[in-house]
Amino acid sequence: MSLQIPRPIDPSLHPLVTGNYRIATPAIEAFYELVIRCLRYRIMGALIYGPSRIGKTRAIEYVRLLLAQNHPKMTSYHAQCEHKPRHAEGPFFANLLEAVGDPDPNAGTNPSKRMRLSLRIREAAARAGSGTVLLFCDEAQRYNENEYEWLRDVHDALDRQQIKLFTFLVGQQELLAQKTGLQIAAETQIVARLMVEELSFHGIRNAGDVATCLNGYDQTAYPEASEWSFTRFYIPQAFDAGYRLVSDADTLWRTFEAAHHKASLPGRLEIPMIRIVNYVSDKSLV
Repeated sequence: MSLQIPRPIDPSLHPLVTGNYRIATPAIEAFYELVIRCLRYRIMGALIYGPSRIGKTRAIEYVRLLLAQNHPKMTSYHAQCEHKPRHAEGPFFANLLEAVGDPDPNAGTNPSKRMRLSLRIREAAARAGSGTVLLFCDEAQRYNENEYEWLRDVHDALDRQQIKLFTFLVGQQELLAQKTGLQIAAETQIVARLMVEELSFHGIRNAGDVATCLNGYDQTAYPEASEWSFTRFYIPQAFDAGYRLVSDADTLWRTFEAAHHKASLPGRLEIPMIRIVNYVSDKSLV
């Protein structure tokens, strides 16, 4: 990157260097729209499922940032569901306590953990000034039926305290199979509370999706409200001459298609968001 043109900040502090930024894809936009629809119509739970390594965790982070910006009084949490050889109540509630910021999530008996979880969420909702709380459970396919029941108990406990908990179960395709299994087993109370809506999450599937992502780099400014878009920050002369990353969308898609066919990979081409990030990072060094 040429530094002949002064930048408004030290390049080492730019979000593209620190990684502290999020750019939307069409699938992430659909995820956010699902969340807003659930809030609007009081749908308390939804499934978001898709292949591994496709960007679901990044999507949760983006959605939470957008919620904090557009709905600052709402509280949201991101729980990373852990793989456990034994599904026990204590580790389950310790994991949720860690997600809500409890200083000692493993302390106490199981009943005390339950009570402390409700207390932490209630305190955060009071500070924020809203009785609406969102919980994103990442890798939720690791839950079993007992853990879904415990999660439903958390909903009921908070509801008695006038707090509405919206749960978004995010994970791999097994989530959909779990829902079907619960329906067959007539466990309708779990499905009706936690699994009402469904969204199939996907990567970047065509040149139009690529264009949506690259346009984010062209439009997002840092520092905020400045004229320094991500693209301009790294290639200001080309940007000022009219170049935009979005103009490379077709070329980039064709390059990925060629690589996909050359490698004889099965199935439809679907690009994880991280590969677009790598492309932009490489472009910024030109």
